[in-house]
Amino acid sequence: MLDLLRRNAWWLVPLLLFDIWLVHRLRTRNRQAPAPAVREKASEPGSEVAATPLPPEPPPRPVLLYTTPTAQTNLWDTESTEVYQPTASGRIQSAHFGSTRTRGSGGRFLPAFHMGIDIAPLQRDRQGNALDEVVAVTDGRVAYANRVAGNSTYGIYVVLLHDDPLGEIYTLYAHLTSVEPGLRAGQTVERGDRIGIMGHTASTGIPRHRAHLHFEIGVINNSRFARWYRAQNLIPDHGTYHGHNLTGIQPLAIYGVQPWPGLQGFSMLDYLIENPPAFTLLFTPSKLLDYYRRYPDLWEGSPYAGGPIVMDVSEGGVPQRARAATPEEAALLTGGTPHVLAVDEEVLGRNGLRLVVRRSNQWVFGQRGRRWLEILTY
Repeated sequence: MLDLLRRNAWWLVPLLLFDIWLVHRLRTRNRQAPAPAVREKASEPGSEVAATPLPPEPPPRPVLLYTTPTAQTNLWDTESTEVYQPTASGRIQSAHFGSTRTRGSGGRFLPAFHMGIDIAPLQRDRQGNALDEVVAVTDGRVAYANRVAGNSTYGIYVVLLHDDPLGEIYTLYAHLTSVEPGLRAGQTVERGDRIGIMGHTASTGIPRHRAHLHFEIGVINNSRFARWYRAQNLIPDHGTYHGHNLTGIQPLAIYGVQPWPGLQGFSMLDYLIENPPAFTLLFTPSKLLDYYRRYPDLWEGSPYAGGPIVMDVSEGGVPQRARAATPEEAALLTGGTPHVLAVDEEVLGRNGLRLVVRRSNQWVFGQRGRRWLEILTY
């Protein structure tokens, strides 16, 4: 029988050759056309798992590239008086962003919030005047230039606007000796364009030996601020670009991790979403805040349809993510008074803004908070 199989095995050869060709063909096709990524669908026990192609990833949003506002590039050297200019206290921390200062009030000394960083000069003339050029940190356009030293605590200052993935954000350059001639609102600027010269101007008075650049980057609270300000009969009028309507974040955030490697990309949208809030506020606005109309990616969930909202807030008073309140959260509101849902005391730190304050071992919305919220909701 075995001898019979050997004599008739010739007919297996074509079959073997066909199998070899088929395997080669399938391997070649798999290399040329890789299978698409799939998402498994839930199925009943014992049934086959269905697979559908994943949707393509959306392209990343373009971000702006940033440089430093003066020739000083060692901004991560936060303990150096050659980099940062402290206040009269001499404490280097007073030049940093955050609750880094102290002010007297009613016989008490309370923490005070500094909305930017104070960069020391690299060059001075024989009289001790700062000579450093101040430049736009990224591409944008001029929003406002105040050329009168005595009508603002900022002194002579310039505000630029920039198109971030979040929306329109600002940078501010204060205490200038002068603004670049011809600089005017609406003018386009590119990263590195000169906008002025460092100085020591301010309505409060800054001595020459403490000349510096006060630099901020942040968000605009309300596009209707100028109307609110005039309704209060307040002066001087800087329109939308008054300090009360400009809220900053930590400026060093735009320079990435230390040491700074050069031009750095930064997204305000990512920063505000990823950073933990200092507190969470529950309140009922009369309409969707102008802030979330201009920065819609910070609003979560379904569109606002009235009623209470929950809003995260940074240590510096920047509104972060917001959403409609749940029925359980809404029930916590009494008499229309904003309710503090949560406070992260580690993020809040020394609480120099005092938007929320502790009373009877409980966090409540403070008087300064009510003024801040009035501006946001106007």
